[in-house]
Amino acid sequence: MTHVVMLYTTWPDAETAERASAEAVAQRLAACANILGPMRSIYRWNGAVEQAAEMPVLFKTTAAQAEALSAFLAGRHPYETPAILAFEARMNGSHPPFLKWVTAEVGNPDPDGIV
Repeated sequence: MTHVVMLYTTWPDAETAERASAEAVAQRLAACANILGPMRSIYRWNGAVEQAAEMPVLFKTTAAQAEALSAFLAGRHPYETPAILAFEARMNGSHPPFLKWVTAEVGNPDPDGIV
């Protein structure tokens, strides 16, 4: 059974978010990426409270590709410690045709294997 996973990341600006998203989809590591509107992040870094404008991105992929996508994003990310978090989609409540589409787009040879 193939599971769909969503990776959440943040990027310093729209340009780097778009470039990473387009490359991940082109390389079939993700079926799609949603670049959300700018957000304001407040966080502690090196002992100080910092603030920054960031662009959150949601990548849809499979559990089989999640580690490869995470490594891909980390390798292209300008941050020293980028936020990359994986969340597994629940089968119950998810739309099966969408899950099949995600699976097919990342190159799973059996997109019906998710049901």
